[in-house]
Amino acid sequence: MLQDIRNNAQGTIAKIIIGLLIVSLSIWGMDAIVGGFSGEPEVATVNGEDITEREFLRVVQMESQRRLSRMDNPDPSMLDEDQIRKEVLDSLIQEEVLIQDANAQGLELNDADIDSLITQMPQFQVDGQFNRDRFVSTVRNMGMGVGEFRETMRKQYVVNQIRAGIIESGLVADENATQLLQIQNQTRSFRVLDIPASSVADAVTVTDADVEAFYEENSDAFQQSERVDAAYITLSLGALAESIEVDDAELQDYYERRAADLASEERRASHILIEEGSDADETMETIQERLSAGESFADLAREYSIDTVSAEEGGDLGYAGRGIYAEAFEEALFGLEEGDISEPVRTSFGVHLIRLDDVRESDVPSLAEMEGQLRRELAREQARERFAEVRAELADSAYAADDLAGPAEELGLEVREATDITRDGGQAPFDHAGLVRQLFSEDVLEAGYNTELIDVGDSVSVVARVREYHQAEQLPLDEVRDDIRATLEQRRIREALAERADTIIAGLEAGEAPEGVGEWQSYEGLARNASEAGPAILQQVFSLARPGEGETRFGKAVTADSASVIALDEVADGEVAEESTELNQLREFLASLEGQREYAAYQQFLRNRAEVERP
Repeated sequence: MLQDIRNNAQGTIAKIIIGLLIVSLSIWGMDAIVGGFSGEPEVATVNGEDITEREFLRVVQMESQRRLSRMDNPDPSMLDEDQIRKEVLDSLIQEEVLIQDANAQGLELNDADIDSLITQMPQFQVDGQFNRDRFVSTVRNMGMGVGEFRETMRKQYVVNQIRAGIIESGLVADENATQLLQIQNQTRSFRVLDIPASSVADAVTVTDADVEAFYEENSDAFQQSERVDAAYITLSLGALAESIEVDDAELQDYYERRAADLASEERRASHILIEEGSDADETMETIQERLSAGESFADLAREYSIDTVSAEEGGDLGYAGRGIYAEAFEEALFGLEEGDISEPVRTSFGVHLIRLDDVRESDVPSLAEMEGQLRRELAREQARERFAEVRAELADSAYAADDLAGPAEELGLEVREATDITRDGGQAPFDHAGLVRQLFSEDVLEAGYNTELIDVGDSVSVVARVREYHQAEQLPLDEVRDDIRATLEQRRIREALAERADTIIAGLEAGEAPEGVGEWQSYEGLARNASEAGPAILQQVFSLARPGEGETRFGKAVTADSASVIALDEVADGEVAEESTELNQLREFLASLEGQREYAAYQQFLRNRAEVERP
């Protein structure tokens, strides 16, 4: 098998496995795989081999960072640390079991095998050739030494070879795939008899006694959730900016520094636009050669440009500032000196040659015209510099305080109040799951501490504390009476519809024609995904047993506003062409599922057999 491994080192499977290994290592680090130094505290022992605490904590940190990186707005308070620790430990135990199994089978790579694999990895190559400096720096960026990386590859490569071998060995019988595809492509012919809710509604009654009995029997459904009233302080960049006074001297200095930006630059350009295509480069070369020979840009624009409007003007596009043209066009235009002609530029419109004809700048607006805008900009700029400092002060002050009044007074902030916050949240800022989780934590809810300072938005932070706790309580009957009545009425209408459908089906099976209902509606040869009949009806149609020759199978579909009696008359198996693309894809899919199932069973077998001890 080792020879197979060496042979496969050049193959597709090797590239896939090594790619997965590199990604895994970049996320988890060496300590997710290789045990720590002997004598360290362990968090588990697998068949006598320790998983060290150092190793475990390192991987927990790596996994936490990985989950944060997947958040749109990374927030540590959103992490379930207990769940992460549990999943990491389970993963390390399983990984150690697999590595031990590979070792027991005598599977390993020698140093030459490792060297061969490393030199093939594109992550370690420069211009297609292995580069040792790139290799060392990449490995160090993973938080590993070269020796650790080689040892990890030695263990993980053979583990992944076993995994790939088992998964790829999954088999499925051809007749099973064919039969499944026949069932999937099956069509059914049936009839439907509709029973509207209005036909039974008059017979449905709900009394006050019914409502009261339902209320008593389902008291848990009418509980008002536990909730808290909270005090909180919000620190936001916007509010901080509003509190900053910008004096006239600062404003004048800021205006002078911004003068150059306030004067908008406009550039006058001409272009020749041709269609993108196989001969575009050749056409552009011809145009450039003719320009170099001294021909007029305007004449060539009239001859070649597909922008007919500007072509009539010799390619002239007039004046425009930034943000008008496509990004590539704008970048090229604003990189030219007056009179220069660009190299060919590709945009969604085609291929351009661009000439810069003129540059002009508008006059700088007066300070009086810009005063309001500049004051806001400067205040926000100063607030941004101050925000981190104030945030740190608020975090420290709130942590040490036994209320919020002191921190608020110290920093000139306002204490606000919010009511009826449940574990599911409340009005902003208590629509933030991390803040709510802290609010209902033992330290805050029972011990009376403030929450940590939580970032609930872009430059918006909140610290809160519980003012009053309200236990879960029963809602008064009068508040829910109408809802209960509506629920009971709907339930009893459905029951009456189902009973009416059952009565009709019993009569049909006895050979009796239904009375007091409408006409049958027929459907011929419908597939599972047909749109002619409703999904509830189709689901029932395809759940009925196949009728025998000359027989009819009956069923019913009941919704809130109607019932349908279904008569299944005929079932036609789908046609399956031998060696069709659809059949081959299904075979591959089923074989892959079977291989994954077998590998999962193999993992579980090894895990059940392993002696695992947790301190």
